[in-house]
Amino acid sequence: MFRFGSPYFFLLLAAIPGIFWIRRRGCKTPEMTMPGLAAAAGIRPSMCLRLGNVVPVFKYAALCLMVFALARPLWGTERISVLTEGINIILAVDLSESMAALDFQRKGRIVNRLAAVKGVVEDFVMKRDGDRIGLVVFGSEAYTQLPLTRDYNTIVSMLEKVHIGAAGRNTAIGDAIGIALKRIQDIESDANIIILLTDGRSNTGELRPETAAGIAVERGVKIYTIGVGGRGKAPFLVNDPLFGERYVYRRVDIDEEALEKIAERTGGIYFRAEDTAGLEKIYDTIDQMEKTEVKVERFTDNRELYPFFLVPAFGLLALWVLLTNTRFLRVP
Repeated sequence: MFRFGSPYFFLLLAAIPGIFWIRRRGCKTPEMTMPGLAAAAGIRPSMCLRLGNVVPVFKYAALCLMVFALARPLWGTERISVLTEGINIILAVDLSESMAALDFQRKGRIVNRLAAVKGVVEDFVMKRDGDRIGLVVFGSEAYTQLPLTRDYNTIVSMLEKVHIGAAGRNTAIGDAIGIALKRIQDIESDANIIILLTDGRSNTGELRPETAAGIAVERGVKIYTIGVGGRGKAPFLVNDPLFGERYVYRRVDIDEEALEKIAERTGGIYFRAEDTAGLEKIYDTIDQMEKTEVKVERFTDNRELYPFFLVPAFGLLALWVLLTNTRFLRVP
């Protein structure tokens, strides 16, 4: 990156035309007629004489180069250091079999709920700046897919690898909150939130959702809950041993009452997402609500380039002095 450390010195360039104008004005026509070479005006000037008109340019070029040197030309790289505690965010994503329902669209294509969630969550993650984000997945069991980190590319990569049924067929919401709370304890922060996304009802696990919410309240952790999926029956693609692949419609029961209580008790908000646009709006809302101020320090590793201007300037100035006092000496 090329830049000037003291660009205000360029204002001196405005003085150079003034110096030239003053010197030209000071050359007055003599009042007394003196012998001259007017009779030889028709003789073609020699090459040396023509070069004599260029000599003054050396002086002004040297002045311009000196101004550039004073402006401190720099070439270097800039490093940015982010100084912030940020927010600890745990994304808890449901991988139960009901997430295979094909009632969402993304980029004009019908996708299952998990695929829609992946795309929206990836956009949410890449919008954050300075926050630590972790990933917990759950079904019949809950486990940590990725601990808290600021490596957002890794988060997106790990999110792409999760698949439906990886944690079991059922839904253990209480265990998911419990694992998320353990991950939040890994790194202290002034603000800790859990974004819990599910499309079902808690029907398994060792920890009840109400108990997990109480622990979150004690630790000052806010939980945003998202119920994902349309109302009524949803289409599923099944592989029937007799009829092959076919669509069947099943009802998926979202326990909205429990999700609302968890969110309200911990100071969060419950959202219902029935399509991809609604899901995107929910994550945008959370993104705007949970912001931290990021202090940024910039460090630059610069190389001073002024010698590349100063050395030629002194060379031109020395050449001007030498020529004007020898071959191109002018007597008033």
